[in-house]
Amino acid sequence: MTTVRRPRRGHRWLALPLLAALLTGCGIRATQVPTDFGPAPSRVPCSLAGPDTAAQQGVPVQVFLLCGQSLVTVDRKVRVPEGTPDARRRVMVAQGLLDQLAAVPSAAERSAGYSTRVPGGLTVSGPAPHDPEETLRLGTAPSRLSAPALAQLVCTLSDSAATEGDGSVVLGGPAPSPLRRYECTDDVRSRPGTVAPPTSEVPEGTG
Repeated sequence: MTTVRRPRRGHRWLALPLLAALLTGCGIRATQVPTDFGPAPSRVPCSLAGPDTAAQQGVPVQVFLLCGQSLVTVDRKVRVPEGTPDARRRVMVAQGLLDQLAAVPSAAERSAGYSTRVPGGLTVSGPAPHDPEETLRLGTAPSRLSAPALAQLVCTLSDSAATEGDGSVVLGGPAPSPLRRYECTDDVRSRPGTVAPPTSEVPEGTG
C-alpha cells in the first residue's frame, strides 16, 4: 500500500522568525520605506511677505523690481519733509524712487528672486523752461539705460505721485535734450528685457 507523506508545516513557520532575524542582522528593515527626498523649497519664487515698513517714516510708494522675466511691485517709503511745495515734492518723490530702485534688494528679496538693473547715482530734476509741467529730466539720457532699467524706471514713475498717474511719464536727459512720453504697458511689465516702453514725441514749447 502506498503511503502519502504530508508536508511538515511546523518547519515552515519556524523558518519565518529565522528569516526576519537574518534581515535584521543585515540592516534591512522590511517595514520602513525611505521618505527623505531633501529639504522642501524655502520660498516660492517671486512670493514675498511684505517688508515691515510700518516703523519707517515717509510717503508709501511702490517700485518695480525684476523677478524672473517680469516686473513685480515692492512696497517702499521715501522721505519728504512736511510743507514741501508740490513742484518740489514731485521731484523729491521721483528722486526717492530712483534711489529705491538702485538700492540692492534685501536678503529676503534676493532669496525670492528679486533684482534690479537701475544703476546707482541716477539723479532727476524738474522741468526746464518751456518744458511741460510734469516733465522729469534725468541726469543721464533715458536712451542710455538698459532695456530692463528703463522699464523699471518708466513703470515705477508712471504710477507714482511724481507724475499724473495716467500710466505715462515725460522724461528727458539734461536740458536741452528732447523729451519723450513713455508708457508702461502690460507687455512691458511682462517682458521688460525685450519689450521697450512705447514712446511719443513731446513738442517743444508746450509748457
